[in-house]
Amino acid sequence: MLGRRILRIKAFKVLYGYAVTGKMTLDQAMEELDSSCEATRDLYLFMLAIVSPLTAEARNRIQMAREKFNPTEEDLHPNEKFADNALARLLDNDPDFQKLVTRKGLTWQPYDILVNSVLDSIREKAYFHKYMESEDRSLKEDCRLFTKIFEEEFVDNEQIYPILEDKSIYWSDDLAYALTFCCRTLTDLGAGKQWRLPDLYLSDLLRKKNPSSNMQSDREFVRRLLKNAFTGYESYFNRICDSLKGWTSDRVNCIDIALIVLGLSEAESFPDIPVSVTINEYVEISKYFTQPKSSSFINGMMDRLITQMAAEGRISKNGELKA
Repeated sequence: MLGRRILRIKAFKVLYGYAVTGKMTLDQAMEELDSSCEATRDLYLFMLAIVSPLTAEARNRIQMAREKFNPTEEDLHPNEKFADNALARLLDNDPDFQKLVTRKGLTWQPYDILVNSVLDSIREKAYFHKYMESEDRSLKEDCRLFTKIFEEEFVDNEQIYPILEDKSIYWSDDLAYALTFCCRTLTDLGAGKQWRLPDLYLSDLLRKKNPSSNMQSDREFVRRLLKNAFTGYESYFNRICDSLKGWTSDRVNCIDIALIVLGLSEAESFPDIPVSVTINEYVEISKYFTQPKSSSFINGMMDRLITQMAAEGRISKNGELKA
């Protein structure tokens, strides 16, 4: 589930927390990293679990319309395609899925305002009207509809972010990533596959598909990356400050420092990852978390310091291999 880019981001957030406070032990840092990784999969489960409350609310509205004092013909004979969708039935009857969301307390019950708001939004969309007008009543068709819902109704929904922050400190920045895996799950379910909890690390999934692969574990990658950056932080930090002529350490942006330190740690710790890949990864990450001009600063600083460390014999590469 978790690939190298998001794992680098998670390591960066932990290291940034240490850079700001200086009050974290290595064990605490590793524990926070593990918690952050697992939280992304929990968010995936939470978002997938909204299928049932959306469906239940649609059924509830149909029933309320029928019970009106003067129901219309449409109230009495509504289109129940969405309210009777097969995806909700499948998830409701999947013991593994239900057991997990119950054990983890991933319920939408306190957030009925958002559920109603999302349902109102869905009902106004052209993709929903097209779905309701189609005579195709199949699990595949229902999965395609919910894929559109996950793609269009949540990332820019301002109401959802306070909910995510309330549920977990790790969730707010991971929503788009979790939704991507919800959509992948819907593709599999629509193709007739049974729901299964995604492997937490992408390398685990890929190694299952190709057991003979000698691919490095993504879990080992991110833990070594953070451990080496954490234990070598002071040395890397001093190297950065020494290269900034005329600057004092308190003028350096902590976000930039954390990204550069991680980049130096990666360059030094992983001979099989090309320098160009490492630099590009942290420059790209910086575009989401720091100031506009920081990307070029991080790019130049990492290039200069990695070249310096290579000349000292601290960095050597096995070849231009992919990360």
